[in-house]
Amino acid sequence: MNYLLRLRVLAITLLMICFGVGNAVAGGPFGSPQPVAKESGGLHTGIGYWRQDGVLENGSAFGTAGNHGYSEVGYSFLKSWEIYARLGISDLKILGGFSSLTPSTITAKNDFEENTNYFGTVGIKSFYPINRALGWGAFVQGSYYFRDFADEVSGSQNGIPFKLELRVSDLWDVNIGVGLQAMTTRGIKFYGGPFAYHAEAKSRTSGKIPGLPLTTADGLRNRTFWGGFAGVEAPLAKGFSLHMEGQYSARLSAGTAVTFSY
Repeated sequence: MNYLLRLRVLAITLLMICFGVGNAVAGGPFGSPQPVAKESGGLHTGIGYWRQDGVLENGSAFGTAGNHGYSEVGYSFLKSWEIYARLGISDLKILGGFSSLTPSTITAKNDFEENTNYFGTVGIKSFYPINRALGWGAFVQGSYYFRDFADEVSGSQNGIPFKLELRVSDLWDVNIGVGLQAMTTRGIKFYGGPFAYHAEAKSRTSGKIPGLPLTTADGLRNRTFWGGFAGVEAPLAKGFSLHMEGQYSARLSAGTAVTFSY
């Protein structure tokens, strides 16, 4: 399959994923452009941890933080294509989500926190070698959270007590990017590149309180649409590999994983 045909297939695949499956598209660590599995192709599995930090906004900006633990399975084919899926558990903190902007509104806490949710990630990537040491690739990847994030806050507004629940639902993100890879003689891969990013979520509350901007809008979106990533993949013994990666888009995110190629 020549390069032009591969690019056309990849472009069609990206469009199908982005527009054909709606919210269920992917995010998280991207990995090296070259497939994780052995050079001949095949299956790989893995476990990992990812710390996601970002900024969501609804007119006001809120820093977010989440810890993600996940398991992964992937399959490479045609030597340079790979598809993969992850299932995991995560939390979510929205910094200042319950902070008041007016002195008439007082809250018992400042941050929105939910400690348990479940997410899925899917992705596809293709790798194009330049020579034995260098290559580049393209990918699309994203995540969808299966349950609502929910938290309660109490306080008073003009001396009148209140208690409300905030729910963040249908949280998803999608990433599309390209990466350059360099491999050493020991098989260690260094990689990095730019990516485009988009995230959305719906939000609803049991009541709208003046001075609490997170409770007065119906949705959240990411503040920054571009970012960069860099990482390293190092072979370990008997088919195992160690992966470490960092991403920056508004805030720094990072994680690590161990995979096994069959």
